[in-house]
Amino acid sequence: MLTHPTHDRLVALGLTGMAKALEEQRKQPDIAALNFEERLALMVDREAIERENKRLVSRLKFASLRQSAVVEDVDMKAPRGLDKALFARLVAGDWIARHQSLLICGPTGTGKSWLACALGHKACRDDRSVLYHRVPRLFDALALARGDGRHARLLKNLARVELLILDDWGLATLSAEQGRDILEIVEDRHNRGSTIVTSQLPVDHWHEAIANPTIADAILDRLVHNAHRLTLKGESMRKMAANRAGLDGKQDA
Repeated sequence: MLTHPTHDRLVALGLTGMAKALEEQRKQPDIAALNFEERLALMVDREAIERENKRLVSRLKFASLRQSAVVEDVDMKAPRGLDKALFARLVAGDWIARHQSLLICGPTGTGKSWLACALGHKACRDDRSVLYHRVPRLFDALALARGDGRHARLLKNLARVELLILDDWGLATLSAEQGRDILEIVEDRHNRGSTIVTSQLPVDHWHEAIANPTIADAILDRLVHNAHRLTLKGESMRKMAANRAGLDGKQDA
């Protein structure tokens, strides 16, 4: 008789997982075989899972990952020189706890952004805060924020996430202002947070992509020396996928 009022009270208290579990138990004819504590434990477990799922949805929404990628779907057999042992350690996530960074370099199409987003998704699943930005658009956002008074707040938001993903670094030479912005970001995050940077440029050429050599030295000193590296190679995976799908412009025999 009190089942429905109890369900409503659980929902009103924000215990939606327990409310769902209660309704599920009502529909199970053999539930009476369990004692009170066992049934309560099932409801509490359901509530914990419900809250964890809500937190994950919230973290993924905040992260704004470019790719819907998960580490379980990474193609470990693709001929691109992926260091499997290192990648397994990166998936485990200890490097984030130690505030280390990751540099992913390689030609276009080798899956740099996809791998970065997969690791970002895994970090979200591990209850870590993650934020993704393409570097060219981040510079646009910072320039706009500088004009309307939000610049300091945006830098603060970038500083406090546990994992920051900076995608497509080095597509163009950084201006003096952009160099100072990146320096502020890496300085704020040095030994306080982890950063993934993807780039078509080999790390040895990053210095050339920053107009001011003094700022370049400062950025690379903070970013490179405390970072793991994944160096990819080979053909574009997009091109290989297109060829497999018969989209290479050739007629099938």
